[in-house]
Amino acid sequence: MNNPDPILKVSDLKTWFHTDADIVRAVDGISFEVRRGETFALLGESGCGKSMTALSIMRLVPEPAGRIVSGEILLNGQDLCALPEVAMRPLRGHRISMIFQEPMTSLNPVITVGDQIAETLQYHFSLDGAAAKKRACDLLVSVGIADPVRRYDEYPHQMSGGMKQRIMIAMALAGEPEVLIADEPTTALDVTIQAQILDLLRRLQRERGMAILLITHDLAVVAEMADRIAVMYAGQIVETAERAAFFSDPRHPYSQKLFHSLPNRNKRGESLGVIRGSVPPLNREFAGCRFANRCDSAWGACETIVPRWIAETAGGVRCHLYDPSIAVTRPAGATGAAVSLTAGGNGKTPVQTNGSLLQVTDLKVHFPIQKGLLKKTVGHVKAVDGVSLSLAAGRTIALVGESGCGKTTAGKAILQLIRPTGGTVRFGDIELTTLSGPALREKRGDCQIIFQDPYASLNPRMRVGDIIKEGIEAQRRAKSSAEAEARLDRLLEQVGLPAEAKQRYPHEFSGGQRQRICIARALAVDPKVIICDEPTSALDVSVQAQILNLLKDLQERLGLAYLFITHNLSVVEYFAHEVAVMYLGRIVEYGPVETVLNTPQHPYTRALLSAVPQIDTEKKRTILRLGGEIPSPIHPPKGCHFHPRCPEVMAVCRETYPEEIERDGGHTVRCHLYSK
Repeated sequence: MNNPDPILKVSDLKTWFHTDADIVRAVDGISFEVRRGETFALLGESGCGKSMTALSIMRLVPEPAGRIVSGEILLNGQDLCALPEVAMRPLRGHRISMIFQEPMTSLNPVITVGDQIAETLQYHFSLDGAAAKKRACDLLVSVGIADPVRRYDEYPHQMSGGMKQRIMIAMALAGEPEVLIADEPTTALDVTIQAQILDLLRRLQRERGMAILLITHDLAVVAEMADRIAVMYAGQIVETAERAAFFSDPRHPYSQKLFHSLPNRNKRGESLGVIRGSVPPLNREFAGCRFANRCDSAWGACETIVPRWIAETAGGVRCHLYDPSIAVTRPAGATGAAVSLTAGGNGKTPVQTNGSLLQVTDLKVHFPIQKGLLKKTVGHVKAVDGVSLSLAAGRTIALVGESGCGKTTAGKAILQLIRPTGGTVRFGDIELTTLSGPALREKRGDCQIIFQDPYASLNPRMRVGDIIKEGIEAQRRAKSSAEAEARLDRLLEQVGLPAEAKQRYPHEFSGGQRQRICIARALAVDPKVIICDEPTSALDVSVQAQILNLLKDLQERLGLAYLFITHNLSVVEYFAHEVAVMYLGRIVEYGPVETVLNTPQHPYTRALLSAVPQIDTEKKRTILRLGGEIPSPIHPPKGCHFHPRCPEVMAVCRETYPEEIERDGGHTVRCHLYSK
């Protein structure tokens, strides 16, 4: 750390929202400081107030309902709360900047990404024209965007989710800020780009002495990035600690529960630890500990006495267990009973998984490139270029790979949301590519999708209850309105949302809560196959555990089949049965999850696995850096598509695409290293 003095100091910050019914205390008296050159991580469940803390620091609290009612936000000793809006504008993006959580709703859809970056450069540095474009292209390169000159003139909708997130990071860095607030900066990124971004942030931090306030639910990212950590719950900070102390001995029961919720290969076949209930509503004053009704260690004092802050070495904790004046009242052996939020056992036996439910053969999706007045086709974007999968009832195939490799397009093409250019998709005995109109709509109930961006996939003008019931009514899954209503309440309970959520609109929920609404909508029509497109990427670890437990329980009882598109390899090793590694529209390695993750054969798979961040702060990993950039699917390289980046490239790799090589036990790989 360059300077022990704080560059950002927050003292007793309170941000409240005045509604027609009550006052919502979103941020309720938090204090922390961030020093120059350090990374301070803020952890907690969705709805705890993490993002609202960030918006308060940026003075972007939605008005007139919301306002900062008390406290100080000192940036180098200057109180931001005392500044008028006209004085805050030059500071935002320059002295203090923010990477927002949802890139699609943060980027202007009618302005090219290059112009959006150049806008910041022009405002803060008076750069325009060629100088602004050159600097913007340099920023695009620094965050891993290939072919920056072409990308400069593209619009947000032309990019994958991961690419949009990288554009947001480039915009935030354009003003060369002293303090960078990163709200889930790597949520939408695959592991290789995540590793690049984290390295980039660390390098910029070293060069500029920049302070980073990191808001994330990924404990592995925190283990790699953070110097100090604060755990936030229900509008308050309940624990702070140095990184090593936090990961070796988390103090607060809530922090301990977060670690129990983490998926890994050692927990395969068992349910993840979950935190019963949900974050309490913040529209009331609390008489006791805010975590008491979910805590396994709670006793009578927790319900009636507000815990005070107990300062410890290099940190502190807000819990009666560590307060000598309160802990003596705890009855011997007092403990709470953990309650799982899975769908719950009902005596049904697991569905047999024999036979293929969904058979995908040589699936291709080529988008035409048209130019000129007559829209002449001059080429194709080969987004999916010959994918074959066989998915059985009760099984999960994980589809992994870097952003832009075609994972989401493949999922949409399987469901006929995008019509394939070639190949077949058979659901049982029915060829889906030949269906249209009413026949295809009828099959929609059997095959559903959970989209990556929860906010963009929910109608902002419909209540949550109507969004979920729309599918129930369209597919005639209820005989009466009363039955539909009961089914709706049951679905909300299954995904960990209160019944009253059905009366609210999507914008009233946090990112993680919106993803749970999307999962409930997919489950509403009793599907047999669900395409899960990053279903847990927006969720904190405790809610992720609930959702994974729920999906696993439903699979075991109902025989659901999942195509699980994800970049989180910890989820893959816990949840999937098989894994398919995709690169530039093609599957390069496939097999049982234990085999592929333990003995990866393809150089690309090995690079992916090496980039996965580790919880173990003592264990040092060696990241296999890939040379070059991801090639364009418009002009894929001759021969093996991976050869321009491969550390083990041979002459034959540049000439012919490798055949599929059978290894052991259903493990296949397309690589010339194993050709006879």
